[in-house]
Amino acid sequence: MTDRIETKFIHSTGVDPQTGAVNVPIYLSSTFHQKSLDSFGPFDYSRSGNPTRLALEETIANLEGGKRGFAFSSGMAAISSAFMLLSSGDHVLVSEDVYGGTYRFITEVLDKFNIEYTFVNMTDLNEMANAIQPNTKVVYLETPSNPVMNITDIEIAAKLAKANGCLTFVDNTFMTPLYQNPLALGADIVLHSATKFLSGHSDVIAGLAVTKDEELGNRLGFIQNTFGSVLGAQDSYLLIQGIKTLGARLGQSSESARTIAEYLHNHPLIEEVYYPGFSFHPGNPIHERQARSAGAVLSFRLADKKSARVFVDHLRIPVFAVSLGAVESILSYPATMSHGSMPVEEREKRGITDGLLRYSVGLEHPDDLVQDLSQALAQVARRNGLSIAN
Repeated sequence: MTDRIETKFIHSTGVDPQTGAVNVPIYLSSTFHQKSLDSFGPFDYSRSGNPTRLALEETIANLEGGKRGFAFSSGMAAISSAFMLLSSGDHVLVSEDVYGGTYRFITEVLDKFNIEYTFVNMTDLNEMANAIQPNTKVVYLETPSNPVMNITDIEIAAKLAKANGCLTFVDNTFMTPLYQNPLALGADIVLHSATKFLSGHSDVIAGLAVTKDEELGNRLGFIQNTFGSVLGAQDSYLLIQGIKTLGARLGQSSESARTIAEYLHNHPLIEEVYYPGFSFHPGNPIHERQARSAGAVLSFRLADKKSARVFVDHLRIPVFAVSLGAVESILSYPATMSHGSMPVEEREKRGITDGLLRYSVGLEHPDDLVQDLSQALAQVARRNGLSIAN
């Protein structure tokens, strides 16, 4: 009998074999005693390996169905390390509406290493196929994408990549292994900003990566050890604890997100809601085939920056901040937050307008969140001289 993933979240780390402790011990040690000159134990220095971090890495590998897991000091550390598998002269194909930090790394860091890149609309597989070059080595995608929730067919993209000798990297931050398993769909590396849903409490900065096979794992492990951007033991422990409650947290948040998305869709001041759970979302059929939920993040567009400002100023419950995936709802303004490093013309090309807001739904009662949205939108209407029914 195979346990369902919610059960795996709770029990993946098991119990301590020496003491029976139900929680993983926190090994706050930078170095480890070796018994002889010629024979070293499994741990020697915590940059290279730490028992607490290893428990986390084995857990995420198990949850994603991969061979090797790696814990990094941030999501961008995980993403950057994965890209360091490339060599000078290589080319990478990237979905055009990636996270702003990924865009910055690709355009301002990879460029210095003579690694070429092309941003493409990966919802159009013909465009993706036509953009592959003889030196393309990696296809990198987010699905759903941040922040406009575009959907890429992971399985088809991975097959296309493999047919051209490329690896496929998938940022799975929004869905987590609870809802989507890219490795099972053909991806080679799955990446997470574990700061978000996997941690879930706005208290840890962390990144995770899982490789499909051992050989790729060995290569990424070398990068992790060489760069040294590893996750500490204390944060590894906190992340393990966060993962245990992921099923309950993300399940409730996702249900509330659907309620909020439907409310916003029917509100006259909202020009568009970006939410893959809508049957009329262009990527909905693909998303329903490869994922088990629409998740707990949505974006929506007001008319302009003035309206967005009034809305933010009057919203009472959500934290107005960068990040997402926490127990508290978080409202973000992508133009100056997640995608602030992206040039204006590039943002607008991707639909990241001055009226766009991203909403990560937390664990508050959905009725309270809807009422809060209603009163804030009423203020927007008043400032614009409009009369709307709540």
